[in-house]
Amino acid sequence: MEGEKKTNETHILVIPFPLQGHINPMVQFAKRLASKGLRVTLIATTSIGKTMQTPTSSVKIESISDGFEEGEKIEGTDIHLERFRVGVSQSLVELIEKQKGYAHPPKVLVYDAFMPWALDVAQRLGLHGAAFFTQSCAVCAVYYHVHQGALKIPIQDPTTSLPSMPLLGIDDMPSFVCDTASYPSLLNLVLIQFSNFQKAN
Repeated sequence: MEGEKKTNETHILVIPFPLQGHINPMVQFAKRLASKGLRVTLIATTSIGKTMQTPTSSVKIESISDGFEEGEKIEGTDIHLERFRVGVSQSLVELIEKQKGYAHPPKVLVYDAFMPWALDVAQRLGLHGAAFFTQSCAVCAVYYHVHQGALKIPIQDPTTSLPSMPLLGIDDMPSFVCDTASYPSLLNLVLIQFSNFQKAN
């Protein structure tokens, strides 16, 4: 009908890492996509899905299992992250397979770069995949150079020079690259986001 906003048949799934600083930017991105007339489904894991409110009527929320029972405590960050990867991967496959039968099946998965394995799931099921980096460009640039081996850690020099950036002092650097022993599992998490993003669509 004339004057009516047309909804595009392109259906995009958006899945954030379940931490507030990752959810908020991806919710805003999902709303921006929906404002362009795209069909958008925000995927929330069970650990956060119950507390989320629908950001807008044009963004649908689907909840999937993260592989944990309610109230379950896991010892060790590495074990927790691996269990999360396995649980969310399986649940994501089930959700995408279910939605393939819909009138407008998903065509794209926008995943938090902290979950690079989501790209493998997307491509295996015939979806395009796109990494979404929730941290600032400068922080991502530092982690990228560490991941590539161009920046050796732990950083001890008083200043660091990186391409296209001003000279950085120790206080300008993310704490993980100065004190690598403090949270080794989290350092690994911020570095693996660069493991396969160049294969993303």
